[in-house]
Order: sequence, then C-alpha cells, then structure tokens
Amino acid sequence: MRLFHSPTSPYVRKVMVLLHETGQRGEIELVPAAGTPVDSGTMPIDRNPLGKIPALERDDGPSLYDSRVICRYLDTQAGGRLYPAAPTLWDTLTVEATADGILDAAVLMVYEVRVRPEEKRFPDWVEGQWAKIARALDALETRWIAHLSGPLDIGQIAVGCALGYLDFRHDSRNWRAGRPALAAWEAGFSTRPSMQATRPPAA
Repeated sequence: MRLFHSPTSPYVRKVMVLLHETGQRGEIELVPAAGTPVDSGTMPIDRNPLGKIPALERDDGPSLYDSRVICRYLDTQAGGRLYPAAPTLWDTLTVEATADGILDAAVLMVYEVRVRPEEKRFPDWVEGQWAKIARALDALETRWIAHLSGPLDIGQIAVGCALGYLDFRHDSRNWRAGRPALAAWEAGFSTRPSMQATRPPAA
C-alpha cells in the first residue's frame, strides 16, 4: 500500500502514529504530496477528488480517504485494537471528532495567512476559528480527561496529534493556559515512541 504523505500534515500524522502503534509502518510506502485549497500541487486528486491528504492507495480496491476512514481500515487490518466495542466506542469516536474539529479550525487559520491575500484577510473570522478550538480544548479538559487517561485508542491519538499541531503552528496562543489536566496528559502522551517518531520538522 502507498500513503500520500506530508510530514507537516496533522491528519497524516494520525495515520502514521497508528501505523507505529499497530506495527504496520514497514508495510506502507510513503509518497510525498503537497498543495493548498487554491493550488492542488502534487496532491493525489486522482485518488482523492477532494485533493487532500492522507490518501491510502490499496492493491485490492479504490484508494481510501480521509484520515478517519484510513485509520479505521488500518486498525482493522491489525486486529482492531484502537476502536473499543460499544458503548465505549461512541465516546472514542466523539473524542476523535473533537480532535479533528480542532485541526480543521487550526488549519483554516493557517490558510488564512498563507493563502489569502493580506488585504482580504478577516481577523474576526480567524478569532472565530480559535474560539472553536478553545471550546473544544475546554471540553477535553473537563469532560473527556478521564477517557484520555484510559486505554490507548484512536481518540487519544487524534487528540495528541491535534495538540501537537497547535504547538507546531499556533504556539503563541498558549493552549495549555488554564487547562492543567490536559497539559499534563499531553506531556506524558507526547513521549510515546510513536509520537516522537512522527514529530513534524521545524517550520
């Protein structure tokens, strides 16, 4: 299988962490890909018509996308360790969706600066995206910290990658302020070998 990949994509990082955690890293070839919403560049648009990564090219069917689908597929291939049975599954998937929502907003903030011409930027829109992130972080701190402290699952991986991306692209926002439990959890989770092996390069 081939994974269309960028080392700075937090969605790709989710897949890479899962590959390390499930012992499948050696089974996947990485294919570099890069682009933006206004320039598809080398994005695999023939595999994913949305022009996004990650996309996973399989030998036995159409390519898979997005990161949630790919992670579920690869975990199934490895025996299904990171998606618990219901009813815990619904909590796991909600935590994963919360983390992915953080990433969606954080990436849009980056595009606003990197892609949109300066005279067309909308600061209130950027702050609106951060407000979404802040609410999601507060929910992780108050509502989901017990889940994060439980057995490893895809929700934890997604949150770890989301928090890592905030450090990578939005460090000045200081997401840890006022969230001691989440900050302590991240400090421990980030030391996992899978997280260390997938850290993005310096910006």
